[in-house]
Amino acid sequence: MPFDTYSALSRPLAASGPVRVPIVKRDRRGITRVWRFGVGYMELAVSEAADFGRIGPDALQPEFVARPAISVIGLGYVGAVSMACLSHLGFEMVGVDVDPTKVEAIQAGKSPIVERDLERLLGQGRRNHLISATTNLPAAVLTTEVTFISVGTPTAEDGSADLTYVRQAARAIGRAIAMKVGFHVVVLRCSVPPGTTLEVVAPEIEAASGKRLGEGFGLCFNPEFLREGVAVADFFEPPKTVVGANDPKSEAIVSEIYGAIDDNIIFTSIAAAEMVKYVDNVWHATKVTFANEIGRLCKSLGIDSHEVMNIFVRDTKLNLSPYYLKPGFAYGGSCLPKEVRAVAHLAAEREVEVPLIASLARSNREQVREAHRRIRALSPERVGFLGLTFKPGTDDIRESPTLELMAMLEADGIALEAYDPNLRPGPNLDSQIAYVRHAAPHLERLMARAGEFMTDDLEALVQSCDCLVVSHATDAFRKAVAGRPAGVHVLDLARLYDVPPEDAHYDGIAW
Repeated sequence: MPFDTYSALSRPLAASGPVRVPIVKRDRRGITRVWRFGVGYMELAVSEAADFGRIGPDALQPEFVARPAISVIGLGYVGAVSMACLSHLGFEMVGVDVDPTKVEAIQAGKSPIVERDLERLLGQGRRNHLISATTNLPAAVLTTEVTFISVGTPTAEDGSADLTYVRQAARAIGRAIAMKVGFHVVVLRCSVPPGTTLEVVAPEIEAASGKRLGEGFGLCFNPEFLREGVAVADFFEPPKTVVGANDPKSEAIVSEIYGAIDDNIIFTSIAAAEMVKYVDNVWHATKVTFANEIGRLCKSLGIDSHEVMNIFVRDTKLNLSPYYLKPGFAYGGSCLPKEVRAVAHLAAEREVEVPLIASLARSNREQVREAHRRIRALSPERVGFLGLTFKPGTDDIRESPTLELMAMLEADGIALEAYDPNLRPGPNLDSQIAYVRHAAPHLERLMARAGEFMTDDLEALVQSCDCLVVSHATDAFRKAVAGRPAGVHVLDLARLYDVPPEDAHYDGIAW
């Protein structure tokens, strides 16, 4: 709901004491409403479906909760935007930075960075006595219930993330928490390697505070997804809100903070939340790089790259969608491999460098090698493959990565067996085998023995092999895996289950 639609009612509140927020989930007529108290006035968010004057306040049944005060460590891009936007929602904000010029700017209601609408919100927060700034970190923590860490994580000389400022902030927060009686929530918002929150921040705070995680303080990781230039708008209309929490209490407190702007918060583990931030930015960089490589190639061919990409992005079924974006096995089939090679060759002919596109085949081969390494580590004597075609629902074995994996195992001297319900003996299969033998000479030996290792008896295969490799996520293969003899290993290349089973003999290639 846009916050400009809030209507202020002339009912003054006490200026002192903690801000109280009455929250109404539903009235007697089933209409969802939220009340919030700002500074000096009660403000009411009215849903578009009803008229408050018609329903009346007597129909509302509020539940009162206290709104936490929040300190923000680091007044750069993320910290300053968070301060301004959260103050606009009625939160008392205390900013902290080692740079006195940033502190002075905030205190003057000025923005320390160039960002649309930021200075207006900072000035508004200062006038409403909801924003203050200081260089005294312990004092800020002592006067708040939640602390956001938004310090820099620059690149170290070896390419890793430099966590110096994160460690320093965590230690200082810990020393302040040592002087507190109540529970304090620390929220890390920097881009950091997975494991940083629990393996770096938590120990630093515990050592400095003498308190245990989950008892004296809680930890969350809450990545930001703000675009510079439109960060304020992104804050109020986020693409997603992700919260990884160490304990339910911390999760509830952080959820309450963001509840006014996002009613579909994504809750996950702290490590997954940390990784999501990296994945998002690497994906964005990948898109930019891919588009630019296409642009260079189109330019060399006299084609308008924007005309091409404007058509490309209109496809939201395959091109811009979750399709093809779930980790699994390597790509294959009659189209992708040969056309990636063709585009790379075309670029080479035109002397256009396309390192991203040129690396795709190498990365694809690496996924096959990863599967090979995992199988070899099990030291199996006989490996059974459930699925041979490059994907389920087809009888096409052209450039199937499963065949590449089988050839590698055969070269190791491991016995093989394979079952695929889509492959039936006959002219079509014979012609495909002939095609593979011609197009991929390194698979000649494997394909010459296709009649030996292929079987139409799935149950017998499961009983005879000490390792099963699943290439297709089908109900028949789920049943086969569930009914396998005890001790038989499974390497899942296709994500058979939404939630992987707790099975010591089951392994997923990327989960």
